[in-house]
Formats: sequence, C-alpha cells, structure tokens
Amino acid sequence: MARAHSPSVTAIGIGLFCNVLLSVMKITVGLLFHSPVLVADGVNNAGDIVAALAALVSSRVSKKPADADHPYGHGKAEVVAAGLVAVLLALAALWIGYQSFAAFFEPPAEAGWLPLAAAAVSLVLKQALYVYTMRVGKAHRSKSAQAAAYDHLADVYSSVAAVLGIGIALWGGRAGVAWASYADPAAGLIVTLLVFRLAYRLGREATDILMEKNVPPHVIEQYGRIISDLEEIRRIDRIRAREHGHYIIVDVRVGIPSHYTIQQGHDISRQIKKRIMDHDPHVGEVLVHLNPWEDGEENT
Repeated sequence: MARAHSPSVTAIGIGLFCNVLLSVMKITVGLLFHSPVLVADGVNNAGDIVAALAALVSSRVSKKPADADHPYGHGKAEVVAAGLVAVLLALAALWIGYQSFAAFFEPPAEAGWLPLAAAAVSLVLKQALYVYTMRVGKAHRSKSAQAAAYDHLADVYSSVAAVLGIGIALWGGRAGVAWASYADPAAGLIVTLLVFRLAYRLGREATDILMEKNVPPHVIEQYGRIISDLEEIRRIDRIRAREHGHYIIVDVRVGIPSHYTIQQGHDISRQIKKRIMDHDPHVGEVLVHLNPWEDGEENT
C-alpha cells in the first residue's frame, strides 16, 4: 500500500508549491492595484498552504503499517486531514464573503490589466491541478489527495470570480458604467456560497467515514453474491463494510455445518477472504466470523 500512495504525495507536493507561488503573486498584485477579490483569493491560497501541509503529512502517516496501538493501520489519518481541509475551506469562504461585502461600502478601485492576468493564470493553473490531483486521488483512493483536489476546485471558483469581477470592472471603467465597478465584490459573494458548498460536501464525507458509515448497499450485495455460491456456506448472517481511509474493511458472519472441524472452518474463512479481495482490490481486510448451522435450519 505504501507504494500506491507515492503519486498522491507527489500530487499534494506540487499543489503546495503552486499555492505558495500563487499566494505571493495574488496578494502582492491585489494590494498594489487595490483589488479586494484578488487579495481575498491570495489569502485563500495562503490557507491552502496549511491544508496542503496537513494533507501531505496525513498521506505519509496513512502509509505506516499496523502496529500494537493501531492494529487496523493508520488509514484514517487522511480522513482527519480531509476534515481539516473542510474547516479551512469554510473559514476561507467566510473571509472571501467578509472582504467582498465590505467592498460595497468603500469607493471602488480602478481595475487593472495585471490583476486580470494574475487571476487568469491562477484559474488555468488551479483547474489543471484539480483535474490532476483528483485523478490521482481516485486512482489510489487517497482521501487527502481528493481533499486537496476539492481545495483546488474551490480556488477555481475564486479565480473565475476574480476574472469576471475584474474583467467587468475594466469594461465598466472604459464604458462609463458605474455599477460595473462593484462586479468584483459581487462575484466574491457568489464564490462564498460555492466554497461553502464544497466545504459541506467534503466535511460530510469525512464525518461519514470517521463514524464508520456502511458502504453503499449495492457494494454489500456484491460481496454477498460472490460468497453465496460456496457450498459450505449454509447461511449469510451479516455483511458489513466500512471505509478506513484508502481501503475498505469487510466484516462477514456466515453459518456453516456445526460438525465441521476447525481446519475446515479456517479453509472456508480463507476462501471467503480471497473471493472478496479478488473481487474488490480496494478491500484491505476481511474479518470472518463463523456461526454453527444445524441440520433442519433454513438456508439463505
């Protein structure tokens, strides 16, 4: 599992480096040209640096093998990082919303081409980072990489708002349209809602995993079908499964004839485990409990 996560670490590291560059560029240009949406976007990127560091550390921790204190491994470290990113996204949304709302009560600043160019560069780069990081995160079931990808997507929204706001303000300044000067903060308020939506989605997913919510019913049904044709199994009592970071833990309880020996029970457990893990490569552990089945009981 450790090797599978090296691409995730690389993707998060690339995002961290880009966030540092974008944060410095946007805050500097935003302050020089008095663009509130660009400054807010740059501060958002500064927060992304903290989120990327958390994702990077958690991705490394999650690769550690199981030990005496953590017998099921460290996979949930990534989920904790995803929850942290959700909180940071919500805080960033509040910051963008506050800055955008306050801008309505201040004299509008004259828009410039350099802030527009900075926002456009950020938009293109962040969209590329989102696509790349999400692809890596899904391929390797890395929750921290997926959280970093959602963070990039939030920045795409912010950059779209900056491009539109600054662009409309530039047009308004040359066309003599007074209201266009406030397009910058108006776009920022829209971004606030979009980023809040992302934060809620990411936070809910992280909470579900930490609370050990069952995997979708159709996945449980698939596990049941692939072991139900084992002739030694007389009854499937229960199948549960939960995500544990980048892998799934499955808990199976089945009934087998009560006269079977311990060796026979052991062999059946191995067959169940092999079938499920061969069917779903994302399963990292299968726990099997065997119940005695007596002649005359109903089969399932």
